[in-house]
Amino acid sequence: MEQQLEQIREQQKASWNKFSSGWKKWDEMTMDFLKPMGTEIIRLLKPDGKDLVLDVAAGTGEPGLTIATMLTGGKVIITDLSDDMLSIANENAARRGVKNIETRACDVSEMPFADNTFDAISCRFGFMFFPDMLLAAKEMVRVLKPGGRIATSVWNVPEKNFWVTAIMGTINKNMELPPPPPGSPGMFRCAKDGLISDLFLRAGLKNISQKEITGKLNCKTTDTYWNMMTEIGAPIVAALSKADDAVKEKIKMEVYLAVNQKFPDGNVRIDSSALVIYGEK
Repeated sequence: MEQQLEQIREQQKASWNKFSSGWKKWDEMTMDFLKPMGTEIIRLLKPDGKDLVLDVAAGTGEPGLTIATMLTGGKVIITDLSDDMLSIANENAARRGVKNIETRACDVSEMPFADNTFDAISCRFGFMFFPDMLLAAKEMVRVLKPGGRIATSVWNVPEKNFWVTAIMGTINKNMELPPPPPGSPGMFRCAKDGLISDLFLRAGLKNISQKEITGKLNCKTTDTYWNMMTEIGAPIVAALSKADDAVKEKIKMEVYLAVNQKFPDGNVRIDSSALVIYGEK
């Protein structure tokens, strides 16, 4: 692997391990938020019976754990870069009594599985983090059986995801952050219509489809929104750590104002939009 890709991978691994406690704390809310996209991935994959399913970049375990409950005699291998996130996935599995899973810490660009191993692959919000997305897609196709199914979700355009832009937009407005290099990992890196479909095509998949799926981040209060985003969002925390107390306070005030204006009744339920892309080998 190129040195630059290796560097990004190690940074991401360290970051996810660092923020794993925040993800554990907010697991119930984030999993509720991301459930519609997981549900659509599952609908497309149609996991069944003795299927062997791979869940890539699964974090705290979804949608892999839900898929595992649908299999009779089958199994889900849950993978992620972060050992600490996978520890939470194992805890979630134990709490729910899900036994037909196995967790493996590995990089999507170099997966420790033989060719043509899996019946289906899910990857919910992983592609935006992969240093080389085409390499990742090709590696997934390699380990997928002929006729196997793959489904992934990526975030749609910023205009449809106020849950991110409310805070990141305010940070960018108040701080002079260097723009990331073109094509580098980021929330809206995969938002362009047809980008992942084209990637799937280039990786050798067919019968490709794309569908918009909406959801809601049900925070209830602005306090909850701020606390959650500043405890699980690595780019948010990284940016705020570079601000002095006065700028930090100004950003917080402006975020509260923006959210409260949008939800004057005090019930904060923020819309989101994602694209779910499917293909077959």
